[in-house]
Amino acid sequence: MIRMLSMVGLLVVTTMASAVEVEGVVLPERIELPPDAASLGLNGAGKRSKFFISIYVGALYLPTKRSDAKAILEAIEPRRVAMHFVYDRVEAHKLRDAWEEGFVENQSAKAMQSLRERLERFKALFGDAVAGDVVWLDFAPGQGTRVSFNGTLSDTIPGDDFNRALLAVWLGDEPADNGLKRGMLGE
Repeated sequence: MIRMLSMVGLLVVTTMASAVEVEGVVLPERIELPPDAASLGLNGAGKRSKFFISIYVGALYLPTKRSDAKAILEAIEPRRVAMHFVYDRVEAHKLRDAWEEGFVENQSAKAMQSLRERLERFKALFGDAVAGDVVWLDFAPGQGTRVSFNGTLSDTIPGDDFNRALLAVWLGDEPADNGLKRGMLGE
């Protein structure tokens, strides 16, 4: 009986050590990124807030833990940004406006010209988001950014440059939320 209780205790400790909780959202320490099952570790996570209201928990998964935003943006390697919505409802037009703002504030006018068509395609994928919804933005070098809603793939937006611009929404010079940037960088 004591041995059994020890095993259960070990299982609980192991499970707790392999996950991080932010705003009630449990984030695994490691994930396998399909289709090639690249193993990624949680680099960091934080919450996106606006006017003191928590909107979503953002998590960044990378092959190797890093804290240098510029190095992360320049690396051409598999990665995932996971967005776990915690706010009751975020309307589609607000999400689309936020994507537009995040891209424009972190890209030059010239870069935006080459990204514009793909950004419009990306923004069109977003409907209203409600508490409990999860968006995965998975990058596969040479293939593009796979956009999944609640585990279902919606589209793949081509281009390594598109993913770099997308990631700059959180890690660029003008991030959506400075606290979330620090969290994603593991600070």
